[in-house]
Amino acid sequence: MKHLKKSFLSLLAISLFFSANAQKKQAALEFNFGEQAKSNSGTVINKVIEYSDALGYGFDFQSDKNLTFDKKSISASSPFYFSIKLPEGNYSVEVVLGGDTKAVTTVNAESRRLMLREIKTAEKEIKTERFIVNVRTGEFDGNKKIGLKPSEISGLNWDNKLTLEFLGTPNIQSIKITAVSKIRTLFIAGDSTVTDQGNEPWGSWGQYFPNYLTTDVSVANYACSGLALSSFKSGNRLEKILYLMQPGDYLFIEFGHNDEKAKGEGKGAWGQYTTLLKEFVSRTREKGGIPVLITPTQRRHFNADGTLEPTHGEFPDAMRKVAAEMKVPLIDITDMTTSMYESWDDELSKKAFVFYPANTFPNQEKALADNTHFCSFGANEVAKCVVQGIRDLKLDIAKNIKTTVPKYDPKKPSQPSEWTVPASVRIETTKPDGN
Repeated sequence: MKHLKKSFLSLLAISLFFSANAQKKQAALEFNFGEQAKSNSGTVINKVIEYSDALGYGFDFQSDKNLTFDKKSISASSPFYFSIKLPEGNYSVEVVLGGDTKAVTTVNAESRRLMLREIKTAEKEIKTERFIVNVRTGEFDGNKKIGLKPSEISGLNWDNKLTLEFLGTPNIQSIKITAVSKIRTLFIAGDSTVTDQGNEPWGSWGQYFPNYLTTDVSVANYACSGLALSSFKSGNRLEKILYLMQPGDYLFIEFGHNDEKAKGEGKGAWGQYTTLLKEFVSRTREKGGIPVLITPTQRRHFNADGTLEPTHGEFPDAMRKVAAEMKVPLIDITDMTTSMYESWDDELSKKAFVFYPANTFPNQEKALADNTHFCSFGANEVAKCVVQGIRDLKLDIAKNIKTTVPKYDPKKPSQPSEWTVPASVRIETTKPDGN
């Protein structure tokens, strides 16, 4: 009877939160972990509670196997998930880290968006960290829907909850979630080199990019593997972005890889590609938004003399021309990634891509050798290029780059040995759509 009463009260609290969120966007949900956690400011979690829509919170994806409840925190020897049922919107997430033992905590949100990277806490040390997460569904404006792919439906970005993944040797005291009603949003439109890749060992710059920004901006990444400008538009992704966009919001637009595959009259770089780029820019400006064009990441394709062979044809030049004619800020990632790969050389640059021998991952019988899609190291390097591009352009949003982020020179990129981040437990060895 007591358990039923507690579940009812918890569900009632979340329902009241939803109601307040719809009106004021100021209510908060707090979860306190540990055997001696106090309930005066939130819900006490002192045992494994599996997530359910009915309850509205809990440990997700069989996270119960390696959890240890300490006096005032929870620790784990392997990654675990905690989910909270929430409506679409932007949320401030505050996590209190630390406990009786030293720990190193990494936090991903939704489909492996890096929020906190390897935060160290000593014995008895406590640290409070905060980040912003965009929660969304595929529905908008009554009965309109985005055309989601099966991989997105089974992923964590487009459901009715906020999912946090704790990695490394995490030690968590509490999670506090507050809805944010007014915040600048940076929307992203793009393909597989941009999207939140939900499974290891794949990575894209869009999911590492939020880690470099302050809590004054939210990143809403609508990119999807295999899409071109035309399919992004026909799938209602642009429509939903424009439906949500407020004056002063940004739309970063990177396409090219899949647009190149369209054949037929008017389908080339100077035809449909140019026409759609102009449409994306014009419609963003009509909503008071700020468009930014980003040329496509280079593929890893070296010539015998150690230089990189361009594989995008006239598409980067077409985007550059649109940017010049319409006076749109442009980040030349094609140029920057060319410098990166050539600085590494043919062999070392493999470390930025998904190159792994057979049996590196479960059920992986064949070697992985992908010259288009990045691993986490390469994706993070491209994210740093985008951040530096924002600085070089002196965009207003440059003030939202964390002051601790150093300048980045793609001609002097980081080395693979300098990058460490725990791997997620979600693994898929099938190559993402697009090339």
